[in-house]
Amino acid sequence: MYDAATRHTEAEGNDMRVVRVSLGVLLTSVGLLLAFLAPPAAAQISPGSVVVLRLEGVVDDINADYISREVARASDANAAAVVIGIDTPGGLSSSMNQITEALLAATVPTVTYVAPQGARAASAGAFVLLAGSIAAMAPGTNTGASTPVGLDGGDLSTKISEDAAASIRSLAQTYGRNPELAASFVLEGRSVSAEEALEGDVIELIAPTRDALLREIDGRTVDLASGERVTLSTAGATVEERELGGFLGFLHGLFDPTLAFLFFWLGLALIVLELLIPGHVFSGTVGTVLLLISLFSFGVLPVRWFGVLLLIAAVVFFVIELNAPGLGLFGAAATVCTLLGGWFLYDRSGGAAVSPLVLIPTAALMAGFFGFVVTKVMRMRNLPPVQGPEAIVGKDGVVVGLGVDPRGGVVRVSAEEWKAVAPAGPLSPGARIRVTALDGLVLTVEPLEAGAPSPPTAPDEQTPADLSVAGDATATSKSTAKRTARRTAKRTGGTT
Repeated sequence: MYDAATRHTEAEGNDMRVVRVSLGVLLTSVGLLLAFLAPPAAAQISPGSVVVLRLEGVVDDINADYISREVARASDANAAAVVIGIDTPGGLSSSMNQITEALLAATVPTVTYVAPQGARAASAGAFVLLAGSIAAMAPGTNTGASTPVGLDGGDLSTKISEDAAASIRSLAQTYGRNPELAASFVLEGRSVSAEEALEGDVIELIAPTRDALLREIDGRTVDLASGERVTLSTAGATVEERELGGFLGFLHGLFDPTLAFLFFWLGLALIVLELLIPGHVFSGTVGTVLLLISLFSFGVLPVRWFGVLLLIAAVVFFVIELNAPGLGLFGAAATVCTLLGGWFLYDRSGGAAVSPLVLIPTAALMAGFFGFVVTKVMRMRNLPPVQGPEAIVGKDGVVVGLGVDPRGGVVRVSAEEWKAVAPAGPLSPGARIRVTALDGLVLTVEPLEAGAPSPPTAPDEQTPADLSVAGDATATSKSTAKRTARRTAKRTGGTT
C-alpha cells in the first residue's frame, strides 16, 4: 500500500543518494584542489641571469615566502642580480621582516624597484625598498608613510614606533643612505616622491622602465650587506621572471582592500539572511567563509575600526527596515553607512582604499537586495504552511482496515493512509475521526462527534470516504423525495 510512510521512506532514500553524490563531488573537488595547491617544480636558474620578482598587493606570508625562496635560489645559482618590482600599500611587519632578512642575506646583488608609474612602496614596502643593494624608483611613484598602525587605524605606542624607526635607520645605513629621512617615514608618517627620494639620498636612481634600469646599473660596483663588493653585469643578461602564480597567487589576490570590503559586507549580509530565513545551509556557510577571509585581510591591512562599525551598522539598519517597513528611513541610513564605512575603512595615507567604482554599486545592490528580495522572502514566511504538523493536525478522516485503538491502526486523511493511535478507545472501520497530534509519522486521533463542524475541504482534497458519505447523503435525499411525491399523488388521484 503506497501511503505517507512509504513516501517518507523513498524520500529518505533519495536524500541518502544526494548525500552520497555530494560527498563524491566534495572529495573529487578536494583532490583537484590539493593537486592545484601543490607548487610546480621550479625551473633551474641560469648562472649570470637576472631574476625578476614582483612584490604586489599586501605584504603577507604568501609573497614573503615566495620572495625569500626565490632570492635564496638566485644566490645558490650565482645569478647576476635579483630585481624586485614593488607596488604595495604595506602589510604584516613579520612578513616584511622575512623579506628584508632574505635580501640582507643574499650573496648576489638585489635591486628593489618601485614601478610602474603610479606604484608605491608604502609602509612595509618602504622597508623592503631600502633593503636592496640598489634602490630605484620609476617616475610618478612614491614611498614612505611607514608609521605602525593597529586595527583601529591609530598609531601604536611610542616604543613600537621607535623600534621601527631604528630598524629602517639600520637598513639605510647598511647601504650608505640617508637614515634621518628614512626614519621620518616612521616617526612622521612622511611620504616622498621619486624625485624627493633621490634628492634625499634614500635611493640611487630613477629609471622609467626595467630595461632602462638594467642598462643604468650595468658595470656598477655595489656593496652587499655582508661587506662583499660585487660588480654588476646586467646589460644583455638573460632575464628570468619568476611569478607567484597558481593557487598561491589566487590566495594572495584575495587580500585586496576592495575584495576585503566586499567579503566583509557580503559575509555579514549572508549570515543575517540565514538567521532571518533559516533552513538552508548555503547563505550561512558562504557568509562565514567570506567573513573569515575578510577578517584575515583586515589583519594585514591598515583598517580603521570606525569604518568596520559603520558597515556593521549598515546591516543592523537593513534588518530594522525589514521589520519596520514603510518610511524607508532605516534603509536610507543603511545605504549611507555602507558608503561611509567603505570610504573610511582604511587608513588611506598608505594607499589602501576601496575603489569608488565598487563602493557605490555595492551600496545600491545591497539596498535592492534587502529592500526587495529579502522583503519578499520574509512575506512568504507568513503564508500558511503546506507541509508539517500544521498541515495535518485538525483534519478529518475515516478509520480503515481493522480499526484503530490505543495500540494502533490505520486511518485515511487527505487521501493518504497514516498509522494512528486512538487514546480514547477503539474505533471501528468507517468511523469518522479528527487528527489531534502528529508524532513523527503516527497520528493521534479522536472520534468525530455527530454534528461537529468539519473544516472546509477543497474538492481536490476530498478523500474517498468523504465522497462516499456525500454520495450516500445524496442517494438518501433522492429516495425521500420520491416517497413524498408518491403519497401526494395518491391523495390527489394523480400519477407520478
